[in-house]
Amino acid sequence: MSWRDLDEGDVRVRPSRKGSRPRTKERPAHADAVVAMVIGVDRGRYTCLIPKGSLGRKEPERVVTAMKAREIGRTRVVVGDDVALVGDLAGGPDALARIVRIEERRSVLRRTADDTDPYERIIVANADQIVIVTALADPEPRPRMVDRCLVAAYDADLEPLLALTKADLVDPAPFLANYTPLEVEHVVTSHADDHFTGLEQLRARLSGKVSVLVGHSGVGKSTLVNGLVPGALRATGVVNDTTGRGRHTSTNAVALRLRGPDGADDGWVIDTPGIRSFGLAHIDVDRIIDHFPDLAAGTDGCPRGCTHDEEECALDAWVADGRAGAAGPSRLASLRRLLSSRAGEEH
Repeated sequence: MSWRDLDEGDVRVRPSRKGSRPRTKERPAHADAVVAMVIGVDRGRYTCLIPKGSLGRKEPERVVTAMKAREIGRTRVVVGDDVALVGDLAGGPDALARIVRIEERRSVLRRTADDTDPYERIIVANADQIVIVTALADPEPRPRMVDRCLVAAYDADLEPLLALTKADLVDPAPFLANYTPLEVEHVVTSHADDHFTGLEQLRARLSGKVSVLVGHSGVGKSTLVNGLVPGALRATGVVNDTTGRGRHTSTNAVALRLRGPDGADDGWVIDTPGIRSFGLAHIDVDRIIDHFPDLAAGTDGCPRGCTHDEEECALDAWVADGRAGAAGPSRLASLRRLLSSRAGEEH
């Protein structure tokens, strides 16, 4: 018989003497797993904090290093995640636990590389507040980046807070005027001659919350973190005189615990590496408009597919009739600025 006459029915398989057993798809439930918070990620190793009492009534909290178990697959584990751990939970230098499950996330802050990239990058999980750090000078402030961070905050249901640094160089009032209609809370800080102003006001805004700091390189994120968390020793850098941009000093995100005046736990601050771009390809436009309830009702009269920046947009008549209130014109201008940021347009 020629090989040309063979088909799959001619294949002969020698059966195992022990018989064949189909591979099960069931995975262990890991009911005894301990839940911990991811506070650092570095090259496939995850630094996790096990809360006090999780391993026994009198057991103190402990930091363990873990790696992802096979059942996690390619699901990304990020700083802020609550994860279930099994294995060696002793926390010694040679101990290595396994992450077998990611608990349900309360919030997720995402971005894309640009406005055409469909791949979402998760920055942090389970944060309550995003602190948008921008310098008033050296480097020059970039309102477009601030607007994009605001859009991401609204999409993730995070409370936004503007933290303006280097106020000793420039008056913050003109910059803040752009965000008055959005009713965004803000804190103004300066750090000159070893004298830090505004730091206590910022600490009060962070009290009891999980806050993630986001901003360009060189705007002062790590300087703020070092002031808020003594001993954090986050690397700080300088701004390039030629490009006007900062050099990346923080290379990975890390969660650091805040302490109150009495030394008690008082929230978390997550420092992130400086970002050069903040894509919003993953965000639906309607999500942005929902955060303008005084304008959202006016979109009912818009034609299908309206970008809310066209001549036939019903929002113009809604504002002109006074139905959006006295701040309607400035609120509409702010909404359209955010929508243009979502569309990737310069402004």
